[in-house]
Amino acid sequence: MIEVSAVFVSLAVVTVFISAVLLSSAGAKSLRTRHITEQMTTLGVPPSMMTFLIGAQIAGAAGVIAGLRWGPVGIAAAVGLTLYFTGATALHLRVGDRRGALPAVVLTMTSVALIVLSAATL
Repeated sequence: MIEVSAVFVSLAVVTVFISAVLLSSAGAKSLRTRHITEQMTTLGVPPSMMTFLIGAQIAGAAGVIAGLRWGPVGIAAAVGLTLYFTGATALHLRVGDRRGALPAVVLTMTSVALIVLSAATL
């Protein structure tokens, strides 16, 4: 019987959570709903960056999922997500959107947790 550590189970749960959030957000961005386009305009994100942001979110989700099998890939993806969400936090705070910054802060901390959990499973 294969023994699964509590750390790996925690890693898997956090991975599923952040992947679901990333894919949901990428889907919303790809639909370019009024809410999303207004938010991006307020943050000063040009429409030409939307494809990049969608790709980064999908790549991040794929990377952390792949990291469940190969830890270094998961760590690299989690570092990228930490930078992504730190940037998102900064953009929200720059325009005074503290309410919008909160989810970005939570996702930044979640990405850091992924780095720690992934490193602990190596």
